[in-house]
Amino acid sequence: MSRFLTYTTEDDGGIAVISLNRPRRRNAQNRGLLVELDEAFRRAEADDAVRVVVLRGEGEAFSSGHDLGSADDRAERAPGPGRHPTYDQDGGTRAAAERRMLQEWHYYFQNTRRWRDLRKITIASVHGPVISGGLMLMWACDLIVAARGTTFADVVGARLGMCGMEYFAHPWELGARRTKELLLTGDSIDADEAHRAGMVSKVFEPDRLEADTLAFARRLAAVPTVTALLIKESVNQTLDQQGFGNALAACFSLHSLNHAHWAEVNPDGLPLGTEAAGLPAWRDAGPPRPARKDGA
Repeated sequence: MSRFLTYTTEDDGGIAVISLNRPRRRNAQNRGLLVELDEAFRRAEADDAVRVVVLRGEGEAFSSGHDLGSADDRAERAPGPGRHPTYDQDGGTRAAAERRMLQEWHYYFQNTRRWRDLRKITIASVHGPVISGGLMLMWACDLIVAARGTTFADVVGARLGMCGMEYFAHPWELGARRTKELLLTGDSIDADEAHRAGMVSKVFEPDRLEADTLAFARRLAAVPTVTALLIKESVNQTLDQQGFGNALAACFSLHSLNHAHWAEVNPDGLPLGTEAAGLPAWRDAGPPRPARKDGA
């Protein structure tokens, strides 16, 4: 039984709806949620009745990114009965940078790549502030629809001293210069700009997000399954031929190097930048500033 998400179906099983369900934490991604999400995607993939998968979030936001220290996160990491078993496998028993790199490869990088290549059409239905790791979840989907008023930001550079996230799709989604600006400043863009950039397919009114997402999913579910799959595969293979997969792998290595740098610099081994390095106190930094073309 899932603890951190729900799995339901619509239209006689033709549409699977996966709902992240940690609303008090704005659906921050602890290990348990990520493992359950992988299982839910695989469940939808294995079910031949499912044609389209919708990924959404309960509460005020689709996802606020990686969990950086909630009670659930601390319990999952600590020795004892609440420890998540994945912290003792996939490199979890190794030391230092090797452990961190292997764990992040399995649970942040490779799983996101696997979801991107799911053998079903996927739609991310997003709302609220979508922050950093939340971008990874929606970028793994084939299409993104957003409630008007949704904002998108990656704050890990400006607030945590990191060169982006484990799944570095930013330049492919936003373009090179816009990526540099948004990572260096931590500023946000809204759903309308994301639509103009081609990152978001549809912008729905907030009170219509759920209903309009399902209506959109029904249109896609009407396409023959072989046609939908080969359209998806044609586009994904084109991106891979252009270097998408190799670029992701290279940037994940840089991400790991960035962690290793901070772990060596910080006396307590924290693998992130801190106030001592001139970064703001991220817990008190407030929402990202909107990125304006006429604002410094």
